[in-house]
Amino acid sequence: MISKDAIFNITSDAEFNALALDIFRFQFKHNSVYRSFCDLLYKHPVDVKYIEDIPFLPIQFFKSHNILSSKTAIKKVFTSSGTTGSTTSKHLITNLDIYEESYFKGFHHFYDNIENYVILALLPSYLERDGSSLIYMVNDLIQKSNRTESGFYLNNLEDLSKTLHQLETKGQKTILIGVSFALLDLVEQFSFNLKHTIIMETGGMKGKRKEIIRQELHKRLKIGFGVNEIHSEYGMTELLSQAYSMGNGIFECPPWMKVLTRDTEDALSIQPSNKTGGINIIDLANINSCAFIATQDLGKTLENQKFEIIGRFDNSDIRGCNLMAL
Repeated sequence: MISKDAIFNITSDAEFNALALDIFRFQFKHNSVYRSFCDLLYKHPVDVKYIEDIPFLPIQFFKSHNILSSKTAIKKVFTSSGTTGSTTSKHLITNLDIYEESYFKGFHHFYDNIENYVILALLPSYLERDGSSLIYMVNDLIQKSNRTESGFYLNNLEDLSKTLHQLETKGQKTILIGVSFALLDLVEQFSFNLKHTIIMETGGMKGKRKEIIRQELHKRLKIGFGVNEIHSEYGMTELLSQAYSMGNGIFECPPWMKVLTRDTEDALSIQPSNKTGGINIIDLANINSCAFIATQDLGKTLENQKFEIIGRFDNSDIRGCNLMAL
């Protein structure tokens, strides 16, 4: 049995690669959907020597199948935000402790102690539905901040503006995490010059506004909030880990998560760095579902385990994962 400690205490690429191969063998044996997929590709453990050899399950399977590598009872079902009439993804969670440790340690890895911050959340499109993994995460981070000012905002933008100005006056470190259209609504109605606040966008207009490229979004938000950089969170229903960008749309993974890119013409071929391709994600926190996912995002890997999201495959339906459509 692969322990949670092994996943969240990785200290080197060698440890990551060895554990990823162990988890591949575990999920090949215990995940019937993934096993069938590997069988169709004639990819079995004997054929897999390196992480680049591992088959990546197309993310669409989370819409049509129950992706499970555990016989433990399901504790929670996270669902994606689909457009009207569309099929949504579902991530069956058998161990919420793993998700909680993943996002808590991931946040600490990039931002240090949660108790140093007031956490403000402007996520109306997520709050207005059930089953959002992002709401679950942010709600827990709000609780863990132990700050009375931390909390969610829906349509009460004036109250949020007042809170931001009050926290700024105190010199209080703050993180405002918001969906793109709501952050734009905020800066179009109120003016800011924030020196102690991190603005973190989670992407997407959710059908509320016309999609714009990331550079244009960040330009408007930087001017509106009076900040030098816009941070971003990259996560999705089908993952239990998040990557973060401290600016310029360059993301970095926590030690138990890795991004590779696949050739857009040959889905089984992994590409070198700095070449645009389909984003494949290894998320070792997905021990009880599938840790190897071929997403519908386009991007490229960079040096030092960093990556950039460029857009989506043209034939993929737009739904609630973090990206800006070109």
